[in-house]
Amino acid sequence: MNKSTQRQGLLIDASETIKFTFDGREYEGVAGDTIASALAANGEWILSRSFKYHRPRGVLTMAAQDANTLVQIGNEVSVFADRHPISNGLAVRAQNVSKSARKDSGFAMNRLSRFMPVGFYYRTFFKPKGVWERIWEPRIRAKAGLGKLDISKPTEGYYDKAYGWYDVIVVGAGPAGLAAAIAAADAGASVLIVDENPIIGGALNYARVKIERDLISEVEAHRNIEIWTDATCNAWYSDNWLPVIRGNRLHKLRAEQVVFATGLIEQPSQFRNNDLPGIMQGSAAQRLVRLYGVKPGNRAVVLASNDEAYGVALDLLDAGVKLAAICDLRKNGHSGPNRSEVVARQVEVLDGWCVWEAQPEKDYVHVRAVEVAEIDAQGTAGNKRQKIDCDLVCMSVGYVPAYQLPLQSGGRLSYDSAAAQFKISGQHDAILLAGSVDGYFDTEDCVAHGTAQGARAATKCGYEIKDLPALPARRPGSPNHPWPIFPHPEGKDFVDFDEDLQVKDIKNAVADGYRELELVKRFSTVGMGPSQGRHAALATAMIVAKETKRSVSDVGVTTARPPVTTEKIATLAGRKFTPMRRTPMHEQHAAQGASWLLAGNWMRPAFYGRGQDDKTLIAEEALNVRNNVGMIDVSTLGGLDIRGPDAAEFLNRMYTFAYVKLPVGRTRYLLMTNEAGTVIDDGVACRRAEQYFYVTATTTGVDRIYRNMLWWNAQWRLDVDIANVTAAYAGVNLAGPNARRVLEKLTDDIALSSQEFPYLAYREGMVAGIPARVFRVGFIGELGYEIHVPSRFGAELWRAIGEAGQALGIRPFGLEAQRLMRLEKGHVIIGQDTDGMTTPEELDMSWAVANSKPFFIGKRSLELRGKTLSSRKLVGFAIDRMPASALQESNLVVKNGSIVGFITSIAYSPTLGKVIGLAYADRLDASLGSRISLRSSDGVEHQAEVVSSHFYDPENLRQEM
Repeated sequence: MNKSTQRQGLLIDASETIKFTFDGREYEGVAGDTIASALAANGEWILSRSFKYHRPRGVLTMAAQDANTLVQIGNEVSVFADRHPISNGLAVRAQNVSKSARKDSGFAMNRLSRFMPVGFYYRTFFKPKGVWERIWEPRIRAKAGLGKLDISKPTEGYYDKAYGWYDVIVVGAGPAGLAAAIAAADAGASVLIVDENPIIGGALNYARVKIERDLISEVEAHRNIEIWTDATCNAWYSDNWLPVIRGNRLHKLRAEQVVFATGLIEQPSQFRNNDLPGIMQGSAAQRLVRLYGVKPGNRAVVLASNDEAYGVALDLLDAGVKLAAICDLRKNGHSGPNRSEVVARQVEVLDGWCVWEAQPEKDYVHVRAVEVAEIDAQGTAGNKRQKIDCDLVCMSVGYVPAYQLPLQSGGRLSYDSAAAQFKISGQHDAILLAGSVDGYFDTEDCVAHGTAQGARAATKCGYEIKDLPALPARRPGSPNHPWPIFPHPEGKDFVDFDEDLQVKDIKNAVADGYRELELVKRFSTVGMGPSQGRHAALATAMIVAKETKRSVSDVGVTTARPPVTTEKIATLAGRKFTPMRRTPMHEQHAAQGASWLLAGNWMRPAFYGRGQDDKTLIAEEALNVRNNVGMIDVSTLGGLDIRGPDAAEFLNRMYTFAYVKLPVGRTRYLLMTNEAGTVIDDGVACRRAEQYFYVTATTTGVDRIYRNMLWWNAQWRLDVDIANVTAAYAGVNLAGPNARRVLEKLTDDIALSSQEFPYLAYREGMVAGIPARVFRVGFIGELGYEIHVPSRFGAELWRAIGEAGQALGIRPFGLEAQRLMRLEKGHVIIGQDTDGMTTPEELDMSWAVANSKPFFIGKRSLELRGKTLSSRKLVGFAIDRMPASALQESNLVVKNGSIVGFITSIAYSPTLGKVIGLAYADRLDASLGSRISLRSSDGVEHQAEVVSSHFYDPENLRQEM
């Protein structure tokens, strides 16, 4: 154990000690330590157990790039131990273990590996019929997963989102990224640097490199540069939309230009037992030594194929680690400043030798020796071998570019076999690569390249630079060995540490017929673990290429999809900061005692009044409308103006109904489906003129519908103008048997008799001295007028209607009463009574689909889906003798013990005196008079009768008065 007072590292303060526990045992670290570095300083190298074989696993990268260091803290699973700082009282536990990381009975699986070849689960668990459900599924589910999550406990902490805009965002704060930021900022651009590490500098902080400039000081002093450390850019999306996670906040950033200076990911070598604790990347050892002051071992073997490996050797020697030997995979002696210094320090160098096998201590808790061998041919160890005792093996055999973000922006990978190097090209025009991710390996070259790319980013943002720096030439060669893979006849030569996949597993997947890499991935699960192929993608591609006699470029790598690394659901679900919208009548609602609810971004009155329970108040509002007259603010309803010679044709294509022949002055119901034939929105279309429609959409859907309209017309190029006028208008729905009597007091321009202004007609005129759009609609099933006026007159319209109806006992009603009355009428709410698969036929709304039209969005899908109807149907149901509270929306509909649907809407109807609702039920039970079984949240099943969903006034007599 290293004494904390003896440790010196860039990130730690050894004067401040911190106590924490791991698997119940107390350890002592220092300020700045991560869990992994503190445990390593205490000689504890086992951090986790592997997923399949439960093999002991320890530090591999010290860069949060692998699954070896995933641990559990409280109720938070899969925390990177090599990134998470320690704190006093922190309680850490290993994942995927039966007892502890050191004592895990699951390690017995290691001896059963011969019975679990690649893809064995596809062949094993499904015969005989029913064995999966009875035997295997319960057992596998009990074993599956890494940590143990208690879903009854809420996520700790506050999570939210923020937004930002910059000229240039630089991802990566190594030498290239810092140089790029300085160049762009010097030109006047606003620059943000995003880096996942606690300090900027990248390899400058831990690798054996030197540069002349003090880039870190320059960046920190620059007024145009903002620095974010401990920040992860987790994806790239269109228009340079970057989600950056920093602590518990998700930043949604946009930039004119993005520079990816994401650097390199060091790769492991494949040999027997290459996963033992004590075997790590050379860069991991350097991080432990230089950043945390931890001596990673006492006697080391370095596996090398580049001069950087000799830099690792020198750092180990300086840290007091004895160097037993360096095995250089290259046959001929290579020169380099670090190699020359190592040779001068009389370290044995074995050129053309590999590590053939690592030998474990008892129970595989650590490496104790390696057997090294002279290389006979590519990937083949010869008979000339020797055993070397050691407790540390450092692998420095090559790198791949951190390509995930560039590839998400449209980039493509190609492979230069001569240099054993991936190259990225074809990324989005607004993306620039800088430094080693773009094939520059010398530090000064990286700085020069970053400077040139930063300057180019600034010029693309419109800033002038007189003398644009030239791009440096790439030096020949690379630090990568073309084949660091040495399969062992006894296996355990791991390609994917996450999934316990060996070289033979990849070969066998190809032998089973899976020649394409994406198929190999899905059959073997290679690259599907938390590391997402960072250390397995290249080796897998090389093996598949060899087995199929193709090149690595032909094979490629698996698709790089967002996110780049793990992210918490709490981060995605954190509080959104969106503008809270209020209608022009908001203050009047507040004065009338409104209780509020949020509908989308809109604050809407749920109901009015105090002193009684909510249900009584809602029922009183509904009954007043049914028996008298009421008014509701509908200003939140989406409004779209569709104008132009092709306006009718445009609506004909966007919606399922027919609109070409709709007369001026009339309205028609709108129903929209997507390409899959799924119902996504509804509303009303009013034809104001031959080439002018006013269209409504749902409150929460209008912005999406507007975007859809713009997108589709970009393909169709119809002569039409589309404007979202939601905020331009306020609206009031005046409804009830006395609605006409109230409106007659407010207008002389509009004839209101049922003959002159019939149901579904549209009129324009002055209402209360305000220019208004008025249409007869019946969402709640009563005589009603929807009155839309310019938003600045909304409050005045509300006041005028209230005064005109005072003698008749008018009162406002809220959203809850409206929802109740529309349910009584059997009108669906999109998004509540529909889901991601609902078709018009399931809603009994085929009447709103004009099949005679040659095209509308979703028509072909509806025709195909109509050939095989779904097993469900939306039905109305009624229960006479049960309180509504016993059943809730989303409760299940069951039949013969199986789930067949769910309740979408349910309420006690004060008008009808019973519980009514809508639910998806088995299609065979959709006929009137059938009985369906509804299971409440407490598990009790209630019987309901299927009735017409038009519970109230099915002949529409009241709304056509």
